[in-house]
Amino acid sequence: MLLPEGWVRVNLPDFTDIVMGQSPPSETYNNKKEGLPFFQGKAEFDKKFPIAVKYCSKPVKIARKGATLLSVRAPVGPTNMAFEKCCIGRGLCAIHPLGKIPNNFVFWLFRCIESQLSSKGTGSTFSAISKQYIERLSFNLPPLNEQHRIVTKIEELFSEIDKGVESLQKANELLILYRQSLLKHAFEGKLTEQWRKENPDKVIPADELLEQIKQARESRYQQQLEEWESAVKLWESEGKKGKKPSKPFRLNSASLIKTEELNGLLNLPQDWLYVRLSEVAEIGSGQALSKSKKLGDPIEVSYLRVANVQRGKLVLDEIKTMQIERCQLKKLELKQWDILFNEGGDRDKLGRGWIWESQIIPCITQNHVFRATPYLESEAFSKLISHWGNSFGQQYFDAEGKQTTNLASINKTVLSNFPVPLLSKTEQIEIISQIDSCLSVIDKLDNDIELALTQSATLKQSILKKAFSGQLVPQDPNDEPASVLLERIKAEKARAGCN
Repeated sequence: MLLPEGWVRVNLPDFTDIVMGQSPPSETYNNKKEGLPFFQGKAEFDKKFPIAVKYCSKPVKIARKGATLLSVRAPVGPTNMAFEKCCIGRGLCAIHPLGKIPNNFVFWLFRCIESQLSSKGTGSTFSAISKQYIERLSFNLPPLNEQHRIVTKIEELFSEIDKGVESLQKANELLILYRQSLLKHAFEGKLTEQWRKENPDKVIPADELLEQIKQARESRYQQQLEEWESAVKLWESEGKKGKKPSKPFRLNSASLIKTEELNGLLNLPQDWLYVRLSEVAEIGSGQALSKSKKLGDPIEVSYLRVANVQRGKLVLDEIKTMQIERCQLKKLELKQWDILFNEGGDRDKLGRGWIWESQIIPCITQNHVFRATPYLESEAFSKLISHWGNSFGQQYFDAEGKQTTNLASINKTVLSNFPVPLLSKTEQIEIISQIDSCLSVIDKLDNDIELALTQSATLKQSILKKAFSGQLVPQDPNDEPASVLLERIKAEKARAGCN
């Protein structure tokens, strides 16, 4: 590419001073603001200036105010600017412009090549770049006056984009609040309040529906019992090879929901009631992965992991498979409208999930994903419980979850005892119809905002590329050429070396 008039192609050391970070002795660290702010890496970076958490009383490597701080290891490429003199650890290097080059010029120069740098890290333990690599970086350097014009134009354009981004982020926050308000109104019965007044004959008290569910639960148990008895006879006729089929579990009655539990829940309409999840759905666990276990009659099936089960949606782009015993498939296979709940991981994942719509047949879950199969099959009821679990259920799962050193989890008992609202089937359908309608609008707006935010980031990169190729601001033939600036920097370095 032909350079604009007055520009030169140079290596980074030709116009900057590079300081590689080095971690000082740990006993010199403090949080009492004694000494200089100490930055170790990208973890302390913010939008432009890092946030000081630690200080160092005996700094080893120092970045001057205005230096570009470049993350050189895990991850490589992100940048911030030193808002004051500071100490830098080995995760950073400081790049100081010479010859009165604007600090922001170097900063934006590195923001322009961040994605390029991120792919250049090497190392088996973590990605990093060396000082030698940094010194070999080459750039198009414009005249000094043009550098100032470039910085002014970049910051003017970025300021306008940032105003737009701020508005988009506020709109996104409003959508989150609207979604929460929508679900609150739904579960308080306000969303269908008018519908109940207009359709009194369609509103069946929840306790009547619960009796229907109990009958369906008993019928399912009797069917499972008959299937178990047949399986046992077959197992015996085949010489009792393998493990004896497990007898189905019978749920007689769930424990009553205590007053103190109800105090923390939303107030329901008169004809609704709270029940435990195990009263209305059969809770099932998933299958643990085991490559070493030998199987007698294996079959390979798809399975869902925690990563597939997001809050309010399933992400099925990457589906893995495992081998299980063929005879276990019927017990483990997901059924239409099963409700999925994550067992754990990070604490914010507890109970997270959505419903199964038979996208993959057959499919099971890994042991970190529970499934709840309603005794009365209903898309509306499954969606209702899942929406409840993803919103107001978060407080329950957070309170009941167990925390180990790295992971949080809920068990089958916790999920079985989860209080959920029960209401007539016709009102379930009406509520989900209204929720789906509103959420489709919210999701469309959310996607539009996400697209606009992505486009704003792309636009910024386009501006930076134009800036550093001479296409953002006009050239002035009266500007001192960059070659003269470089000669002056070279002379300054020589004098500094002599001193």
